[in-house]
Amino acid sequence: MSSTATPHPWNFFRTGGLDQVALTTAGDLLALDQLNQKLWVALSCPVKGLELDEKTLALIDGDGDGRIRVPELVAAVQWAAARLKDPAVLLRGADSLPLDAINDATPDGQALLACAKQILASLGQAGASAIPVSATADSTKLFEANVLCGDGVVRPEATTDADAQALIKDIIACLGGAPGRTGAIGITAEMTAAFFTELAAYVAWAGKGSAWDIAAFGSATGAACAAIKAVRAKVDDYFIRCRLAAFDYRATAALNRPESEYLAIAAKDLKSTAEEVASFPLARIEPDRPLPLLATVNPAWAAALAALHATVITPAYGATKTTLTEAEWLALNARFSAYEAWLGDKAGSAVEKLGLARSRELLAGRGRAALDRLLAQDKALEPEFNALNAVDRLVRYHRDLRTLLHNFVNFSDFYSPDRLAVFQAGTLYLDNRSCELCIRVDNPSAHAVLATTSKAYITYLDCHRPGGETMKIAACFTQGDSDYLFVGRNGVFYDRLGHDWDATIIKIVDNPIGLRQAFWSPYKKFVRMIEEQVAKRAAQADAETAGAILAADAAKAPPVPKKIDIGTVAALGVAVGAIGGALATLATGLARLAPWQLPLVLIALMLAISLPSVIIAWIKLRQRTIGPLLEANGWAINGRLQINIPLGTALTEQAALPAGAHRSLIDPYEDKSASRQRRLAFLLVVIILAALVTAKVLGTWPFTASAPVEKPAAAESAGAAK
Repeated sequence: MSSTATPHPWNFFRTGGLDQVALTTAGDLLALDQLNQKLWVALSCPVKGLELDEKTLALIDGDGDGRIRVPELVAAVQWAAARLKDPAVLLRGADSLPLDAINDATPDGQALLACAKQILASLGQAGASAIPVSATADSTKLFEANVLCGDGVVRPEATTDADAQALIKDIIACLGGAPGRTGAIGITAEMTAAFFTELAAYVAWAGKGSAWDIAAFGSATGAACAAIKAVRAKVDDYFIRCRLAAFDYRATAALNRPESEYLAIAAKDLKSTAEEVASFPLARIEPDRPLPLLATVNPAWAAALAALHATVITPAYGATKTTLTEAEWLALNARFSAYEAWLGDKAGSAVEKLGLARSRELLAGRGRAALDRLLAQDKALEPEFNALNAVDRLVRYHRDLRTLLHNFVNFSDFYSPDRLAVFQAGTLYLDNRSCELCIRVDNPSAHAVLATTSKAYITYLDCHRPGGETMKIAACFTQGDSDYLFVGRNGVFYDRLGHDWDATIIKIVDNPIGLRQAFWSPYKKFVRMIEEQVAKRAAQADAETAGAILAADAAKAPPVPKKIDIGTVAALGVAVGAIGGALATLATGLARLAPWQLPLVLIALMLAISLPSVIIAWIKLRQRTIGPLLEANGWAINGRLQINIPLGTALTEQAALPAGAHRSLIDPYEDKSASRQRRLAFLLVVIILAALVTAKVLGTWPFTASAPVEKPAAAESAGAAK
């Protein structure tokens, strides 16, 4: 990072357990390149998946790698600041840029101001004092009204000259064309030069082909050459086989292919073009035998030989010639060698489709001069139209840089009570709560690997809309409990545009939500364990009963009652005695306590049970941070951003009756019997406690041991005498 002789005086604020730099003045923006990167909250962020215009983010992403880093953000701020009178306007984040904010003291600023006024005039807002983002959002419409857009691409519509239009269309047809600012296809100066180079090469090459020593068959030379090339390999094979047969007559049978091969294909349904047939020789092999062209030839090659006879043999020797010797075959190949060599040197194939006549016409015409003039006119307009892109860039930076800076240099938006951070996708409503810490994710399983280290309770949800749109989010619950949060539960998610999505939990990362949940967690687990054991025992008893009934029905006899084992009875007696003794010891201990000590014992007992769970939850809640949630999405978070309990309370709100609301406690569907039993049980406990306290105060505590009765001294003496 660059440095200056006088360091900029920075101001910091502490939020989320981290010192974050405040951006409040133009000086803060201009000195961003001096701020040590260790003091930035983020070092990079993705351009996708944020609640910020992706076109703005793409403009900032100078290298186009899909990520914004510190140097790119600094460069964007410096670019915008150089074109504004007061860079502090970037911190307002307004949708419209005031025209008088543009710095018209520089050539760039003057061009920007003139272009902005021209844009407003084209939209019928010539007297406007500010230009909104919507005015430049669709630059295509601004360019469509101009036949020349200063982009180096000339469309056919750019000229009224019919010959020039036809030439542009020919270039596009041969070389493909290039898209301009509007998306329409046109041609560039480079394409024009390449086209005429191809034309010259093609005309020169085609002119050589018209010579008699090359085109031996005139205009039919091409078809004749193609007919020879189609059978050349097979004819050469035929004459070599005949020479081998002449060398040794014993090889004739083998050269004609053995009979077994014919038998192998004879059982099949044959076609004249079958591969097995095509691989056989053109005709029967005999020593020095001429090649028959029309009769007694291989059926798979009959059509190709007939074409050879019609296009080559007939013009050269007459239609009556139906055989061809090896010497005649070699002579024919020699006559086409120059033509084939000429074909091998073919040039200008890109424009061949135009034909020789059209190519010569274009070379001799005035079309290229007309195109050069159009391209020169378009080049002259380049600065003016480039200024339009610069206006679009400036108004976008004016609107969006403030948001990006407060979600990158610092995270003031995330910790603000009236703003949402760019990574917060919306609000989830589920289980009488609303969650604002919702982040878009692509792959929940991959995201959860790193996000687990955030120590937050995370639910991953699959969201979809009736139109078929889908997305996945990670929602953090930071208040309440997790008793009724489970995979498959449904909620409703509202994105930042207010669109509602059906949301279903598909994955959960379990971590403590709050200290209250941790305090009651052991008791809830104990109750669940009892319920599970009771249900398990009931199911087992049902199964045993059903099995006994089936066994009795099968035996057709009543079941023999089981004898009670004496050992079992003894064991039960010991267990009951032990439990009774423990209860008596507990009661005796409680009896020795003062009445005011009893609640303290109860509190101590509850703390002994709940305190370990609360301590573990407290440690994890202190470690709860948002960093891993964002880093799993591609961010590079530099600071440890805590989600403490007060912030968690703000991020997840529980249902509460509005102020001034009235509530009726009369429930027509209340289970009155169960409610009455609960009230009686509570009343009984209160009465017992009151009775015990009263007895203790009056000195008639039932568990107090009786004092021994003292005997008179005379009685003791009499007893001793006896």
